[in-house]
Amino acid sequence: KYGYVTKAGGLQGYLVSKRDVEKYNIKSLDDFKRDEVKEAFDKNKDGKADLTACPPGWGCEQVIAHHMEVYDLDDHINPVKAAYEAGMAATMAAYKSGEPIFFYTWAPNWTIFKLKPGTDVMWINVPEIMPKESQMAGKDRMEVSGVEGAVSDPVKLGFVVSDIQIVANQKFMDANPAATKFFEVFTVPLGDINEQNTKMNEGEKGEKDIARHVDEWIAKNQSTWDGWLEEARNAAK
Repeated sequence: KYGYVTKAGGLQGYLVSKRDVEKYNIKSLDDFKRDEVKEAFDKNKDGKADLTACPPGWGCEQVIAHHMEVYDLDDHINPVKAAYEAGMAATMAAYKSGEPIFFYTWAPNWTIFKLKPGTDVMWINVPEIMPKESQMAGKDRMEVSGVEGAVSDPVKLGFVVSDIQIVANQKFMDANPAATKFFEVFTVPLGDINEQNTKMNEGEKGEKDIARHVDEWIAKNQSTWDGWLEEARNAAK
């Protein structure tokens, strides 16, 4: 692995509309046990807060089910397991209508480009870190500092946070010090990746589209890009 394209960029967790975080003083999943919070987020009037969750079979569905059990939330939160894109479309429409929203997502992703953490929504905590067996190896990365738009710092996300790094063939890297240096210094802000994901989600996903996105990003960051190339060339001397 080389460098950090985006350190702690592989986020997962729960987000709530910022205006309702502030209105109801929501800090963690535990707050959804409060009657006034459940009522505000209960769309189908079953007495539970509705969470836009993951479709059956996704890995995140299993983690969410684990959270419902270990935090004693089954009687308080209803994970809605519709097709994710359709569920998020409904969630965004609800937000635009002024309704409270509560959803799971991951990053990089188009969802948190359209609903920006810190402006539109906030990452919230799980009550405490209680990993599934499959998460134990990454337990120390389930609480992370410096997350933009989180209700606390650090924030307990309840999902393992990953760094986005470059993986390359060792023989190639040994023979190409310029590439090694470039991969070490190359970074992309998470917001820029989310923006590009949004373009793909909206239909710009062909090979020519992706090449244009790259060219546009380089043009916007030309001096930084040129600096990386200079460092790479110097490493090859």
